[in-house]
Amino acid sequence: MSRDRATARRGVVEPLAAAVVVTAAVTAASRLLPERFIATAVGAVFLGATWLFVWRGDDASVERSGLTLGGLVMPGKLDARAVLRAALIASAWALAFAAIAFIPFFYGWRAFWHPHSAFSFPPIGPLASDAFGQLVIIALPEEAFYRGYMQSRFDDLFPPTFRVGGALVGPGIFITSVIFALGHLATIHDPARLAVFFPSLVFGWLRARTGGIGASCAFHALCNVFSELLGRGFAVY
Repeated sequence: MSRDRATARRGVVEPLAAAVVVTAAVTAASRLLPERFIATAVGAVFLGATWLFVWRGDDASVERSGLTLGGLVMPGKLDARAVLRAALIASAWALAFAAIAFIPFFYGWRAFWHPHSAFSFPPIGPLASDAFGQLVIIALPEEAFYRGYMQSRFDDLFPPTFRVGGALVGPGIFITSVIFALGHLATIHDPARLAVFFPSLVFGWLRARTGGIGASCAFHALCNVFSELLGRGFAVY
């Protein structure tokens, strides 16, 4: 075996092994821990893995992985304007995609769940708390690991060659989305969980288009909040 081929094989093994170990840890946490601790523990696993593979490395690796978070995790003096600008840009991308996707999602959701009661808007306090939790505890850790570390790693191994809507994409976005979907299926054995493959493609596209994970984090959180809003509002879950 040539040195280049051996190096490539080792490069593929790393993210795949990381996915297996992280998925196993997340699955164990979801089954063994009390329900109130699961989300925090799962988020900690994803963030810990991201630190191990990216954040503890050099600044260039962090930047290449889109994991600077507007400069929040970079050494040196914090530039509040840069952080605010990054947050506003990420929010704008997320809201734009929400405006496009949420109407067809609503009709698809109704067709799948067949709610029998009228919609009643849930209390704003718990909803706001859930929105914060979805962003910080769920979306950020998952996007940091899957889009920041994993998709970037696969893009290094299989350089993107197709331009879609201004974003350069390749096999990495699809491989990462498959792993993302299988990870969701591992925690809850319901084939419907595999449907997250499709929004994962959008998260991956946002990562490629914007150069960071901020937009994918924001849109990921919005998707989860909107789903919860429908479930609670129609008294389905």
